[in-house]
Amino acid sequence: MRDFARRVLIVDPDPVFAGKAMVVLSAEGYDVEAATGITLAAERLKDVDFGCAIVDEHLPEMRGHEAVPVLKTIAPDVQIIMTAARNSSELESSIRRRDIFYYHVKSFGMHELQQAVRDAFRKVGDRTKARRNGG
Repeated sequence: MRDFARRVLIVDPDPVFAGKAMVVLSAEGYDVEAATGITLAAERLKDVDFGCAIVDEHLPEMRGHEAVPVLKTIAPDVQIIMTAARNSSELESSIRRRDIFYYHVKSFGMHELQQAVRDAFRKVGDRTKARRNGG
């Protein structure tokens, strides 16, 4: 059984956003790591069981929503929260077609992101309980 232990991986090339998210989520008791791109994120997902990954849409190597299948192949149970600095109906449609838990527009603020992380771990906990009970 995987032990997600409230681990969050932030995949964002913006050090200001990543740093702020790390501080806020660490203060809530999460074990938080950051990666600036998909290559480093994939390496970390191979080595560590994360319950949640916060992935920015604008990564250096590829679009974040295009990276979702790569991340899910490595860590099928990770709950992915996609983020974007700017939203459009086309972008939102492309993102929501992927296997993500939540889509967060950064201008909505950190409180909404914190709640999405809490909800993602609630889902992880529900799945873990179901597996223990043979479901």
